[in-house]
Amino acid sequence: MPDTPPEDLQFIERLRQGDRAAFGQLVKTHHNMLLATARTLLNPADAEEAVQDAWIAAHRAIAKFEGRSQLRTWLTRIVINQAKMMLRKRGREIQFDPTDDPDALAYRFHNDGHWQQPPQHWELSSPDNLLTREELRRCMEKHLHFMSDSQRLVLELRDLQGLPAEDVCNMLELSASNVRVLLHRARARLFEMVDHFQGVTPKGGDKKLVATRIRTLLSLLGRTGVAG
Repeated sequence: MPDTPPEDLQFIERLRQGDRAAFGQLVKTHHNMLLATARTLLNPADAEEAVQDAWIAAHRAIAKFEGRSQLRTWLTRIVINQAKMMLRKRGREIQFDPTDDPDALAYRFHNDGHWQQPPQHWELSSPDNLLTREELRRCMEKHLHFMSDSQRLVLELRDLQGLPAEDVCNMLELSASNVRVLLHRARARLFEMVDHFQGVTPKGGDKKLVATRIRTLLSLLGRTGVAG
């Protein structure tokens, strides 16, 4: 079991014992996060259904939860599986192989993933300096909609929810290199959109800065889920 604070271990034990108050707290804590995850793959109505099904599945399985991962990670894996099953019923599969997703922006980067030409400083403290808020919102919705499911999901898990790369790899059953490629391409597409309007993009090399800027952009939407 990973290093877990004693109070969390006590909470997990309450969940295993069927404590309804504890499970209610679990739902209150994680529901919005799970809904945001589901909405990266499904339309709002289907996402709600997938999350409800995920809570039912979690309730049935919680007694056997061994604590090998964080509860958050375990729950996210369940909701992703529910969303994938729902998509499968509709004849749609999520492709997670980056080699099947050509990188249209490859010409902008060196082999190590950094930008070919160092761009201007991008001031995100005032997004209105780039575009009006509504224009930026519409552009982002369009770009997120046309982003592949895999890129959108990895962007949600890593940059919005801040999950460790190792957890994302386990959830999606992907190698670390594949997750890095998907995340890089998702970020690049968003920055390409801003670059199209203003000719400014973030400097490579500072992963924390890139993630912060992504979160600032996506906060304008209120969520990342834009699946149709």
